Amino acid sequence: MLSKRIKSLSPSLTIAVASLARDLKAQGKDILSFSAGEPDFETPLLIKEEAIKAINEGFTRYTAVAGIPELLKAVSGKLKRENGLDYAPSDIIVSNGAKQSLFNLFQATIDPGDEVIIPSPYWVTYPELVIYSEGVPVIIETDEKSGFKMTAEQLRAAITPKTKMVVLTSPSNPTGSVYSRSELEALAEVLKGTNIIVASDEMYEKLLYGIDFVAAASISEDMYQRTVTINGLSKSVAMTGWRFGYLATPNKELISAMDKLQSQSTSNINSVTQKAAIVALNGQVDEEIETMRKAFENRAEEAVKLFNEIDGLSVLKPQGAFYLFVNIKDISNDSITFCKELLQATGVAVVPGIGFGSEGYFRFSFATDITTIREGIRRIEKFVKQKRSV
Repeated sequence: MLSKRIKSLSPSLTIAVASLARDLKAQGKDILSFSAGEPDFETPLLIKEEAIKAINEGFTRYTAVAGIPELLKAVSGKLKRENGLDYAPSDIIVSNGAKQSLFNLFQATIDPGDEVIIPSPYWVTYPELVIYSEGVPVIIETDEKSGFKMTAEQLRAAITPKTKMVVLTSPSNPTGSVYSRSELEALAEVLKGTNIIVASDEMYEKLLYGIDFVAAASISEDMYQRTVTINGLSKSVAMTGWRFGYLATPNKELISAMDKLQSQSTSNINSVTQKAAIVALNGQVDEEIETMRKAFENRAEEAVKLFNEIDGLSVLKPQGAFYLFVNIKDISNDSITFCKELLQATGVAVVPGIGFGSEGYFRFSFATDITTIREGIRRIEKFVKQKRSV
């Protein structure tokens, strides 16, 4: 009955672990979950008020597929003001989260056998969407030595005549690594003279710790033309449930194709979210965003310190996002078993590194309060000590 495409798709490991943790908690078990990529902050009040206003004014009908004109103008203004990128409103499509933006992009560009270069560790969804689109994920392995970032040499070696796209994620989920301008320039130099598309996922751009953000499309005119910029409001503005993502590209043919696809799948995103998102895009809640960023930075500092004090574990300090990618290779090279045993023994839920394409790690989300973080790491330390004593 089922199609080959859907059979090829694996469920999201991050969502699976988060769901299991919720189920166990609902059963009355003492569970501390560090699995979900969701801020523990409330959506800023001004955004919620704008949504209520939209409802009260009856703004509840269909809109244009790509988004209402004032929203597309707000996205365009944000990209110009904050990233130095000139996208016209007609270069932008708003979707149900950045996940749909990626789905639209992959479905509109990838033919059977096309190769998509993805550095690992990667967000779990990238290779799955490539496979669903009948493409071939080409995984480039990175590690602590490179700060979990793909080098120009690795990119050059991975390119073949079948290469259609390369995926860049900065800041990274799950490692928190951020590409510098010079690193992006080196990658851009490799891509010159090719027709390779760059899918630049910049979802965590406002959650940075001691480093500046550089948009991939801002590197050069050549990169601007080949890059599809993907972003949203879920992480930095605590709007996960609102489902707001967007992409931008100057390629009119590609925009038209993705608009056509979305028109036949979900059509426009909900109208109330569109109105509310304008407030966030125009910078009216920047103070609240900075408050959240500072809190995440403080949590990262302490969590890194505590993890690196545990014999057998190590972790790099993240430059962005709200994750730690903890090295457990001295304890185990089977991250699924490690994480299952950890959950059973201590009630602590983290995500196995193998789900992100890198064995011997787990992802720890510090998008929760510092007291819970301390207790979670204390339990992990006790578990690791017991493992090492066996």
